[in-house]
Amino acid sequence: MPITLPENLPAFDILRNEGVMVMSPDRAARQDIRPLRIALLNLMPKKIQTENQFARLIGATPLQIDLSLIRMSDHDSRNTAADHMVSFYRRFAEVEASGERFDGLIVTGAPVEHLPFDEVTYWDELRRVLDWAQSHVHSTFGVCWGGMAMAWHYHGVPKLLLEDKAFGCFRHRNLAPASPYLRGFSDDVLIPVSRWTEMAQADLDRAGLATLLASDEVGPCLVEAAGNRALYIFNHLEYDSGTLKEEYDRDVTAGKPIEVPVNYYPDDDPSQVPTNRWRSHAHLLYGNWINEIYQTTPFDLNDIGRD
Repeated sequence: MPITLPENLPAFDILRNEGVMVMSPDRAARQDIRPLRIALLNLMPKKIQTENQFARLIGATPLQIDLSLIRMSDHDSRNTAADHMVSFYRRFAEVEASGERFDGLIVTGAPVEHLPFDEVTYWDELRRVLDWAQSHVHSTFGVCWGGMAMAWHYHGVPKLLLEDKAFGCFRHRNLAPASPYLRGFSDDVLIPVSRWTEMAQADLDRAGLATLLASDEVGPCLVEAAGNRALYIFNHLEYDSGTLKEEYDRDVTAGKPIEVPVNYYPDDDPSQVPTNRWRSHAHLLYGNWINEIYQTTPFDLNDIGRD
């Protein structure tokens, strides 16, 4: 089954040309099926790139997905055209006031990891989002800084600054092969990483959280908070093949000190074209998350958050 997107959203043609099944809202309305309602709270500067990455993954499942794009109410994007934001995004305050509910919510990362949480300009509203999600969303998935923000807000787990940036593709161990979120996963998983912070395994353990994927080099990666119906991933399975290259080239051009991303380019040579060795696991993870939502979410949206 397809993902439902506005026909004039850039992701519509991009994903259709990639072979992903996409459907217009008009066509979806004529089907006698309740689609899963998934919201994307997009905190990344490159909104369109991030929309494409997540829509590609959740749209590849056999289920019909209705994707809603959400932005912070009082934070204007400087990197995405205003008409795009007006056409496709709703401010969180509007969503909150509507009383509507969602089967799933993805909270993306944000380029603010160097700041304490309470110094982020939209932190108070994000706390409202996370509190709202507990009563209006069946399952929430926090990515990179978004996952760390959730772990801090819900469980008091601190983020810790690294001396050197964790940057590249790192091998991770599958610690919970019986987890429904890791169905089909190999014992060893390569995952892109790009962050200056981490969360310590000991702190996650003290909070009673279950670590599903972890790396000996860059620490915990995928964490489940069953009591909050939430997953936190601190790394970037959603990244395109060239995303780490874009970040590396950006910093080189800006004259910032940056190491070549580990285990990313063939022979660690930036002049060569990187190969994608994580795509299949990215589809598995997000497909498993969507399937778990489908298996457990109430049929009546009004019952979400009331169990």
